[in-house]
Amino acid sequence: MKAIFVAWQDPKSRSWIPVGRLSRENGQFAFVYTVGAKQVHDAKRFIPFGRMTDLGAKYLSNELFPLFANRILPKSRPEYRDYLEWLSLGQEENGELEVLARSGGVRATDTLEIFPCPEPTEDNRYAAHFFSRGIRHLLPENQTRISTLEAGQRLFIMRDVQNKADPDALLLRTDDPMAEVGYCPRYFSSEFTELIGLVGADNVLARVERVNPRAPIQFRLLCQISAPWPKGFNPCSMEQFKTLAGEQTAIV
Repeated sequence: MKAIFVAWQDPKSRSWIPVGRLSRENGQFAFVYTVGAKQVHDAKRFIPFGRMTDLGAKYLSNELFPLFANRILPKSRPEYRDYLEWLSLGQEENGELEVLARSGGVRATDTLEIFPCPEPTEDNRYAAHFFSRGIRHLLPENQTRISTLEAGQRLFIMRDVQNKADPDALLLRTDDPMAEVGYCPRYFSSEFTELIGLVGADNVLARVERVNPRAPIQFRLLCQISAPWPKGFNPCSMEQFKTLAGEQTAIV
């Protein structure tokens, strides 16, 4: 994996905004801010991360920046093997970017999430993994239903137009018996909606990748979405995703 994006939740609008891009370049980790960060910074709602205060600089480090390293379970922890299984990454060696992309780097103490920008697969398909969101807010019977799901089971994506908190929300449900099993991540909402509009709802397949009944609730239900890659489709191409960094670099 070459690069992943950092999404920040605006406390005012509750929307998720891409504010940074993390990558590996010539054996080093590189972080740059995006246009999205400048927009919310200019509105005085976003504060740069730690010592990375210059929105226009590229930051380089031989080690993964602490902001991101603290979002990966240490390999020394006894539950690390289970952690990889929850992420469906297996026991082989995985790079930091792969682990962050699959886990989302979620922490209860802040409003940051990490996600990859999908690239066409070898057979020219769109594919993305994500953990179902909002499970803790589901009815008890729907939470119980999640534990009965099986890998490969079809899920269906629906617009939750009556959702006052997020009118663009995409709800996940089972077929028969029908049950709500959470939401797609907000930062994927517009892209998934565009994808459905381009190839048709019947061609956008959401499936259960893995159910983790003993995992923390944010890792309970891992899903996968796949679809034919539309001609001319460019994910992560909106203005907010464009990087700001010029020639100035900083070592941290």
